Order: sequence, then structure tokens, then C-alpha cells
Amino acid sequence: MVGRSSPKSISTKIQRIAKLAKDMPEAVLTTLAHHIDVEWLEEAYRLTRKDGAVGVDGETGKEYGENLAIRLESLLNRAKLGDLYRAPPVRRVYIPKSDGGQRPLGIPTFEDKVLQRAVKMVLDAVYEQDFLDCSYGFRPGRSPHQALQVLWESAMAMQGGWILDLDIKSFFDSVDHKLLQEIIRERVRDGVLLRLIGKWLKAGVMEEGVVYQPEKGTPQGGVISPLLANIYLHTVLDVWFEKQVKPRMGGRAEMIRFADDVVIVFENEVDARRVMEVIPKRLQRYNLELHPEKTRLVRFGRPPRNRKPPKDERPDTFDFLGFTHYWGRSRKGNWVVKRKTRKSRLTRSLQKFRDHCRKHRHAPVREQRGQMAAKLRGHYSYFGITGNYRALARLYSEVTRTWKKWLSRRSWHAYINWEQMERILRRWPLPRPRIVHSYVRT
Repeated sequence: MVGRSSPKSISTKIQRIAKLAKDMPEAVLTTLAHHIDVEWLEEAYRLTRKDGAVGVDGETGKEYGENLAIRLESLLNRAKLGDLYRAPPVRRVYIPKSDGGQRPLGIPTFEDKVLQRAVKMVLDAVYEQDFLDCSYGFRPGRSPHQALQVLWESAMAMQGGWILDLDIKSFFDSVDHKLLQEIIRERVRDGVLLRLIGKWLKAGVMEEGVVYQPEKGTPQGGVISPLLANIYLHTVLDVWFEKQVKPRMGGRAEMIRFADDVVIVFENEVDARRVMEVIPKRLQRYNLELHPEKTRLVRFGRPPRNRKPPKDERPDTFDFLGFTHYWGRSRKGNWVVKRKTRKSRLTRSLQKFRDHCRKHRHAPVREQRGQMAAKLRGHYSYFGITGNYRALARLYSEVTRTWKKWLSRRSWHAYINWEQMERILRRWPLPRPRIVHSYVRT
């Protein structure tokens, strides 16, 4: 390690940038790159995962850190001199999707990750002063559970109302490079930062030794990609909705956005239909479009208090951030908005456990238990929300059955009955379902 950086000193610099941006909300900031020095890059290195997959150069984080002082000094000089730094292409791999397809994943080089994180640290300090409360994705101090809670509170306050569930078609692959750079220049006009962002946008993707140059989209797998996406949608949706749409509504309306996942809660049907008509035109201005099949307007009004509504009058359900939202009775008998694990997400989680048990069935039982316990705790930490215990219990039950099945297939004489399995679970217990995020319901 270089040994000169201090998280506290970097934090002080970040606070200065944030204060400058907050005190000058309408100003264009032209001198920001001077904050990035070797100490800043060292902090970016510290925050970057060292065990991630390697990029096109094959260099690991550990190898990069062997001569860290020299490497960071060289990186700083090349980045600030401009022409000496060339953003390497992103290595593309594919990971399986739950529907049987494949999802492309980009892997930058480790050095590129460090530099992207350094630039992101500067831009975060600026744009966190500008971003609105309706945005939750990939922002410091914000989480999907906060977005879910605000959505729940809005739906309850409006008695369900109408839900506009937006799906932007291939958003991360559709961001217009020119428009994105124009949006950034409205707030940040530092030559070094703009040049680096331009290089990352044009870096290209390497697949099977061939480099492709996408004309649209944010840097695949890049540390800075979620921030650039947020900057784009801040202008495209957030500011537009808060400043232009909401003042024209006849009733209450709230938008909740997590990255490119967007839902809008409306008190009135007329408002919902008006926005649904104009939002495709708004997106088209920025070369985006809605997915015609996944975007829908949902009637989500609260059911009658004292009678069960006929089937054709029951409110619909909608999905957001891995949960299906629906109306159900509380313990006191009142109608409340409830959340349960989305069916496709539960199926995906179960399949991952099945694959894990099959691949590791010959490992020691203690080791298998440790790995599965960590996976279960991770699932509970996200999906363990009030009202979702039944889905957690189902997962636990299915995982137990799956483990028994593959323990029984370790050899031809290794069959395990349920009595034996219960003894195994007493000795190596799996974590029981638990609610991690508890909200009071009335």
C-alpha cells in the first residue's frame, strides 16, 4: 500500500465539493479534476473489490497492488494529460437468466475500475446535491427497502389508486451518448472529467477477441455506469415529473424510481391516463422507449371495507423490486397493501439452491451447511419483509428437501430418510425464516 491516504482526509475533500455544489445549484462547475490526486486514487483503490473477474488485460486486483505507488502515479499522469490514457475495451461474458436465456455482463480492467471509481467519487458529491427524493437506486445511503416503504406509504395514503408500472426497453443499452454528455455539461464542464467519460463511452466491448463499438449505452459493468444512468434519468424523468407533471395533476401523484425501475402512484385515474399518454413522447425526445408488453396501468384501488368484491372488481397486482404488491387483510381485519416474493424471483432462488446442492453434494456436510446458510441469510436480509413470511418458509422447506435429495445421491448406498435428515439438521441447522424489515400495519 502507498500508505499516504486517509479516508478522513478524502471525506473532507468530498464534503467541500458537496458544499460547493449545494451552495451553487444553478452553476456550471468547471474545476473538479484537481481534487483527484494520488491520495484520492489510493482511496478509490481501497474501495474497489480485489477479487472480481479480470478484464481484457488479465490483471487481478492483487497483482495491480504489488507496485501500487508507481501504478497510481502513472495512472494519474495519463488520466490528466488526456491523450496518454486510452480506456481499454470491456470484456463481455454471459450469465444465465431465469428464463433460460443469457444476460451480457461487462468486465472492465482493474485499473479502469479504480479510475472510474475516482471520477465517480467526484461526481457523486456534485449530483447528490441535485438528485431528487424520488430516486433511490445506486445512491449512497439509499436502499431498495426505502423505495419499497415510500411506495407502500403512498399507495396506502391514496387508498391504492392507480399504478403506472413503467418498463424502459433495454435502458442501459439505449442511453444516447451525445445527449448524456450534453446533460452532464449543464452541471459539470471540467475538461478532464468530460474527456474520461467520453473515452469510457467509446471504449467498446471485446467478445471472442473482437472489439465492438456500441453507439449507445452506458459502460458495461463499469463502476460509473449506474451514476451515468441516474444522471440521464434525473433529467429525463425525475425533474420533468416533479416540476412539470405534478403541478398539473388534479390529485396526488408520487413517482418512485430505483435505477430504471419506475412506478408512479396516482390518486385519480384521469391523471394516470394523461401521464401514460405523454410519457412515451417524453422518452422519445431522449431516444428511449417503453416496453409495450411490460408497461401497464394497474387499477389498484382498495377493496370495499365490509364485503368481498366480485372477481371483475378486485384490484390488480403489480411487481416492483422483486416483490408482488397486492391488497390483503391485516391482523386487525383492515385492508392493507402487502408484499410477497415475486414468483419468478422465488423460482430463480430455488433453482440456484438446486444447482448449488448438486454441484457440491460431495463436499463435507459442515461445508455445505455453511455455504447454504450464508445464501439463506442473504435471501432473508432482502426478502424478509413484513407479510412475506410464507414465501420465506416455502423457500426454507424447498431448500431442506433439495439438500436431502442431493445428500442421498452422494453414492448408490447414501439414501437419507427424513429421520436421518432431521438429525443432520439438528447438528448442522439451516437458518430459519425471519423478518428483517418490520413495518407496523394498521
